[in-house]
Amino acid sequence: MIDRKRLEAIVREAGRIALAGWPGDGHALESWEKTPGSPVCTADLAVDAYLKRELRALLPAAGWLSEETADTQDRQDHELVWLVDPIDGTRDYIHGRKGWAISVALVNTRRPLLGYLFAPVRNREDGGEFWSAEAGKGAWLNGVRLSASSREVLAGSRVPAHKLALEDADLTLVEQPNSIALRMAMIASGEADLLATLRWGYEWDIAAAGLIAREAGAAVTDAFGQPLNYNKRDPRAFGVLVSSNGIHAAAVERLADRARRYSA
Repeated sequence: MIDRKRLEAIVREAGRIALAGWPGDGHALESWEKTPGSPVCTADLAVDAYLKRELRALLPAAGWLSEETADTQDRQDHELVWLVDPIDGTRDYIHGRKGWAISVALVNTRRPLLGYLFAPVRNREDGGEFWSAEAGKGAWLNGVRLSASSREVLAGSRVPAHKLALEDADLTLVEQPNSIALRMAMIASGEADLLATLRWGYEWDIAAAGLIAREAGAAVTDAFGQPLNYNKRDPRAFGVLVSSNGIHAAAVERLADRARRYSA
């Protein structure tokens, strides 16, 4: 049995480590690009090292998959695997904006079992936003149980994005954090109705938030409407689609041609 209180304390401490270097508070920060368009900073590495040490100590039998750690296939020998993005939304972090979070999930035989997000500078006066979920037991934000959007009509749906394609002009823009995990969590809390991406992405970006959204009652799939699996040999999926159950089928249908074209 995993110590949930200890796990929560570890995630919160990871947020404190990240906050100690956040440029939004005037701290100097070293950053660079791993590949073009993929920024990383010293805080990413510090949080990753802390989480790797503490989570492995908490559950030695679990494997490890993180954005900032070189992947090894021996993780597939484990039924339990930690999926970690030490700072999801690094671009917002580097620029001193609020749209970043610590993302930690524990996956059991390809399905998320536990998921945590901590965004320490969002609603900072209340201690930040701490999101959590456990498979089959619900999802919470700062201790308040979540209930996802119940929207039934696709037109007018709120989407966390900066702009929309012409085909989606009937949708409504709302705030877009850089963190994909936080955008998914916005569906869980009812702040948005639909989140869709049409690109190849990694499991560590979506595992925790996907569980949070699902346990809040949202539909969570890839861009084609298929279930998401984790700890695959290739830890990627094409797109993620999170929405109220009432609009999910319509969203899959609308995105179908684009999903086939962009995934080719």
